[in-house]
Amino acid sequence: MLTNSSILITGGTGSFGHTFVPLTLAKYNPRRLVIYSRDEMKQWEMAKLYGNDPRVRFFIGDVRDKDRLARALTGIDYVVHAAATKIVPTAEYNPFECVKTNVFGAMNLIDACIDHGVKRVVALSTDKASSPVNLYGATKLTSDKLFIAGNSYSGGADTRFSVVRYGNVMGSRGSVIPFFLSRADQGVLPITDERMTRFMITLEEGVDLVWHAFEDMVGGEIYVKKIPSMTLLDIARAVAPNASHDIVGIRPGEKLHEQMISFEDAKHTYEYDDHYKILPAINDWSHDPERINGGKPVALDFTYCSDNNTEWMSIDKLQAWIHENRAHIGKI
Repeated sequence: MLTNSSILITGGTGSFGHTFVPLTLAKYNPRRLVIYSRDEMKQWEMAKLYGNDPRVRFFIGDVRDKDRLARALTGIDYVVHAAATKIVPTAEYNPFECVKTNVFGAMNLIDACIDHGVKRVVALSTDKASSPVNLYGATKLTSDKLFIAGNSYSGGADTRFSVVRYGNVMGSRGSVIPFFLSRADQGVLPITDERMTRFMITLEEGVDLVWHAFEDMVGGEIYVKKIPSMTLLDIARAVAPNASHDIVGIRPGEKLHEQMISFEDAKHTYEYDDHYKILPAINDWSHDPERINGGKPVALDFTYCSDNNTEWMSIDKLQAWIHENRAHIGKI
């Protein structure tokens, strides 16, 4: 599907974009892959990685700017929406800015994609959009709802929208593993809460989920990959086995456990071999055989949370992953 196509990724200089771009170039050989973002320095640094590759283009722009989006989307077939204000404390202290990017930006992108005949759009979501307790999560839930509704909002247009949702990305910039690595030499690691758990997913697995969404989507689905969990204490032990722990308390807006499928979503959720799919409650789409596509309904009391997970990552496995990827952890 993506072979010889034109693809645009918003927020393309972030952690996800740095993985999505080279993997997609290698697997699908698109005709054009446009990195759309607002940070010229990040674009400058990323451009050095691709030399004179004629397939890769860089486009300075902000999802808040609908006119600029319209220009960038000319001739584009597929869009990955990765742009977001996503640091939880930043969103809490700068709520207007968070809403402008995560909500108004989503609205701008939906309109521009419909107007320019984009075929399919996959938006990246987060565990924090499920039963949100912070502003970031609330804006991402709103964004998810906007993209889902975009499938009926588009009227007779062929543009289709879906969402992928996943939790803690291992080794991404600003995440817990590079933070612990930066403090390991001090002999003490700050732990927010001894009970805290997190899902564990690699960027490569996130990219694979986006590819699957493009191939499978009818429109309005939320894809949730099955991934293992770890306790925060075990993550700390994997990074620095001999370090002591200082309990510092949960930050404003932070959850004790990550949740990706809520009790309320269970009646619209279907299970597959390696993922779940939450179907839209609107328009009776959750009973559409084409969208269900062989999935098995989950139990009505089902939730998918990092503390009730059936799959757990061991300390040894995380240590092996850190050893293999240490040069890149926290760099993108």
